[in-house]
Amino acid sequence: MISRQTIDRVFEAARVEEVIGEFVQLKKAGSNFKGLSPFTDEKSPSFMVSPVKQIWKDFSTGKGGNAISFLMEHEHYSYPEAIKFLAKKYNVEIEETQQSDAEKQQTNERESMFLVSTFAKDYFHDLMLNSQQGKAIGLSYFKERGFTDESIAKFELGYCKDEWDNFTTAALAKGYDLKYLASTGLSIVKEATTPGGKGKQFDRFKGRVLFPIHSMSGRILGFGGRILTNDKKAAKYLNSPESDIYHKSKILYGIYQAKKEIAKQDTCFLVEGYTDVVSFHQAGVENVVASSGTALTSDQIRLVRRLTQNITVLFDGDAAGLRAAIRGIDLILEQGMNVKVISFPEGEDPDSFAKSRSSEALKSYLETEAQDFISFKVSLLLKEAKNDPIKKATVIRDIITSISKIPDGIQREVYVQECARLLEVSEQILFSELAQLLKKGQAAAGKQQTSAPGLAVVKKPVAVLPKVNALFLLEKEIIRLLLLYGNQEVSLHTWEDETDSNGTVTSKKVEYTNTVSNELYLHLQEDEIAFSNADFKAIYFEIIHQLNQDEKISIDTLITHPNSQIAHLVTSILMDEEKYALSDWGRKEIYVTDISKILPKAINDAVYNFRRILIEKKINEILSDVQAEKESLDLELIANYTDLKKRLFEKLNRVV
Repeated sequence: MISRQTIDRVFEAARVEEVIGEFVQLKKAGSNFKGLSPFTDEKSPSFMVSPVKQIWKDFSTGKGGNAISFLMEHEHYSYPEAIKFLAKKYNVEIEETQQSDAEKQQTNERESMFLVSTFAKDYFHDLMLNSQQGKAIGLSYFKERGFTDESIAKFELGYCKDEWDNFTTAALAKGYDLKYLASTGLSIVKEATTPGGKGKQFDRFKGRVLFPIHSMSGRILGFGGRILTNDKKAAKYLNSPESDIYHKSKILYGIYQAKKEIAKQDTCFLVEGYTDVVSFHQAGVENVVASSGTALTSDQIRLVRRLTQNITVLFDGDAAGLRAAIRGIDLILEQGMNVKVISFPEGEDPDSFAKSRSSEALKSYLETEAQDFISFKVSLLLKEAKNDPIKKATVIRDIITSISKIPDGIQREVYVQECARLLEVSEQILFSELAQLLKKGQAAAGKQQTSAPGLAVVKKPVAVLPKVNALFLLEKEIIRLLLLYGNQEVSLHTWEDETDSNGTVTSKKVEYTNTVSNELYLHLQEDEIAFSNADFKAIYFEIIHQLNQDEKISIDTLITHPNSQIAHLVTSILMDEEKYALSDWGRKEIYVTDISKILPKAINDAVYNFRRILIEKKINEILSDVQAEKESLDLELIANYTDLKKRLFEKLNRVV
């Protein structure tokens, strides 16, 4: 178990904007940062990070928290794993206390799989660098491919001996469970075929050089293994099987090593294979990732879109490579990204091209040869169509289909105009074809289409608003005031009755100062008001405890509270205040009243409304009991409660 002192040091050192910035492209928005949600497929940014408060919130899902909770939510880290990740990032020494047997049992399945995968990565890498067979076969292969020691270390490349169970035996000897060796696919386990017989286990990647596949945070998810023999019966490349931690359709090879450069350059190069990525890095082009030989998926594209809106697809110069480029383009367009395409000379691929040119020549080629997807697709398909009118018509429909994938209407129109120019076809015909495609797509999605070509209007269903829980909102408002202004002193006043010598009663205004927290506490104690919501009650008691101990509220302690529900709710309330920065109000010079200037009224409104709701609730309970014949109607009691309610309305400047 990690000591509390270590946890505190990690929270002091970690910067939430730096941690999240490794996974999401953040842009300045006033004093905060905003970006696209990493949890949903959105086109407009609703994800906000507050460096001042060291918290984040995703307004599209309602999720929020601190740097630790982000890693737990996004990377599926356990709490200790998240602490260790940040401790390593910020060079904080970890102090651990002795774990009990019960705590050791809580280590979950996923964590065990990650531990096994990390051991495998280290084992394969060390074996290649330090064993005779590893150096003679694995290391020499990478050297022949032109990879430097720095590249081999950077990508943690490795080798698995050409023996049936060398790795499996080593892992078992280190105490790793065969169950997790099998679930990660590192070992293949064959059950005994006869009762009492002995099962067999052997290495999946035997005799292969290995490319560890990292998550965006650097955890090992799986491996890609390349065979080194000419065995035609064996696959040239073999990937880890799908598992709880490895989903090949949701990860890109090299994303961990490339994420910072992708965000910095604001563009990403997409290649096909592992060696393409390594060779590009070695040539000085580091903003590159690979689909690892699999068909490009929407999840993979969204992974890039968190870091940049610009993607350039690089494919081999052969026909198969170009066709693959076209298939991936439509998926990228659907995600609203800007896409370009680069094809290499026939017989070349990104790996061979990068090795045979200087770094400057490669960068120059990437810059000058990048084509807009329309120009690329038109030139490619027209070559195939030649002078055949029927094939040309098919080409036109194919290209318009791609344009229809673009979410932005203005971009669609610009591309249609460019397409008309290149294909020498009237814009009207292309717009008509586009309108039909959009209409079909919208009909399938339950939408309606206007008569204007290329423009779509979505008819939204009338929303049924949920019933508002007034008590919940008022309790939340009191907690909000405590969190935001609890330590702040405010000028207040009250009215006291005075009786003169003639017996005349007059009201005298008495002014005083108090902290917001003390004022709210006195009001709540006076009426013996208790929170009905368990989470708000827990936060309130935590705040009162802090005030009793230190005479002030510590927001940082609440944000990093061991009770994740308290931490999440506090973060959510604080970040709701920052939502204004996501809107266009500031740019339009529409400003919200600064609540700190009207705190006295905010305090009174919150308390008086709280009392009013509780009185209304009490009246309704009495009437319900009467209706259920549990008790007789007490008119005097009802009158007293109604009078209290009336006086509260008067204090709120309302009329009953």
